[in-house]
Amino acid sequence: MPGEEIFYLPVTELAKRIESKKISPVELTQMYLGRSQKFGPRFNAYATLTPEIALEQAKAAEKDIQRGHYRGPLHGIPYAAKDLLAVKGIPTSWGAKPYANQVFEYNATVIDHLKNVGAVMIGKASMIELAGGSGYRFASASLQGEAKNPWDPTCWTCGSSSGSGAIVAAGLAAFAIGTETWGSIICPSAFCGVSGLRPTYGRVSRYGAMALAPSMDKIGPMARSAEDCARIFAAIAGHDPKDRGTIAIDKAAFTYSPSVAQRSLRVAWLSNAWKSLEPPVAKPVAAAKAVLKKVFAGMKEVALPTGPWEDAGSLIVSVEAAASFRSLIRSGKISELTDPLGQISGYLNEQYSAADYQQALKVREILQRKMDAIFESFDVLVAPSQPVPATPLTLNLETGLSFPDPLGAIGNLCGLPALSVPCGFTEKNLPIGFQFMAGAGDDIAAIQAARTFQQHTEWHQRHPRIH
Repeated sequence: MPGEEIFYLPVTELAKRIESKKISPVELTQMYLGRSQKFGPRFNAYATLTPEIALEQAKAAEKDIQRGHYRGPLHGIPYAAKDLLAVKGIPTSWGAKPYANQVFEYNATVIDHLKNVGAVMIGKASMIELAGGSGYRFASASLQGEAKNPWDPTCWTCGSSSGSGAIVAAGLAAFAIGTETWGSIICPSAFCGVSGLRPTYGRVSRYGAMALAPSMDKIGPMARSAEDCARIFAAIAGHDPKDRGTIAIDKAAFTYSPSVAQRSLRVAWLSNAWKSLEPPVAKPVAAAKAVLKKVFAGMKEVALPTGPWEDAGSLIVSVEAAASFRSLIRSGKISELTDPLGQISGYLNEQYSAADYQQALKVREILQRKMDAIFESFDVLVAPSQPVPATPLTLNLETGLSFPDPLGAIGNLCGLPALSVPCGFTEKNLPIGFQFMAGAGDDIAAIQAARTFQQHTEWHQRHPRIH
């Protein structure tokens, strides 16, 4: 097997090697496939490997490049897609036993966008069943079993984009596509020590993706760096008439280059993002915050508005999930889910009233106005992505991860972009992350801030040793 370092090169560096023909798309794809076949099962990282599709796309990319038709920084780059994105003719299980044999005859828009820029899909990433939409207590709530963290296989990757996090952290693909309704990109990125972008709600089409809570569902990249995330985001973003939730801006408007993303940012540290940080996290966060202060001179502190944001967010997700999975609940097949909580939560979610839902929507409107006011004074807000490091696989999440999460509630209720990047390691060598959150529509600010931080640090360049 080739030297391990090549599997951890950022997309930007792999692109240079492919464009200069130092390595071919077929060679790179074969290398990643071999590594995925060897190590993927160790971490329960994949739902399905797709070597036939991968090699077909890699050969097509190679021919294009040989003819002088280079399509850009994702051309010939292998990636994995979360297994709730439809891929024509390939099982799309949504991580759940009732859908184990589900096959669509079309691609999700994101898959088509990546195909159009020449990216190479090598597999479908494992995930928490129904993206956690019916609730779950344990990391094992997945058709593929518990996703194991490449930094410590006795620990979890977080979810629901669990396989996506494991794949990037283990160097099984150059990047992965994840989704987030509440925490499902940010948390796995933090636990797995990778960079993950949750775009502004409506920036990326959800057509062909499993619906959980349509007013909060988002799709984004997980990769080696903030700049990698920006390149991938530019490829997958844009208006799609097949998804009425997408913002009506032409795809051509979504471009990124480091030279464009240069403006003076007003950055603030969030003083109340978490009630407290666990001791293993507090020390490295303090050290990383000191770096942050040097990088962003004049950084101030600001507090998130207080209110019933988590209650409102939970209610909205519950009601919309009950609608999304109505046929599963009514058929009784929800009992086939792996997690006992998931088997009953669907029925409980149906008990909320329309009045409850409308009240939650009013709370969301109040919150959005409060956040708009904060973003009049600041461009980017920064906080630890999670107050804990990766948790043991056997942990009961209902009790062990039951701390308040106002930051996740606010970010997702308001559809705000955020980018989680590594900001240090615990004494047990578990990664932790910083989250850079910007105002709605200002994804570039979050990207620029995170990229600037990474230019002054090297935590994102570290990776686990896998043998």
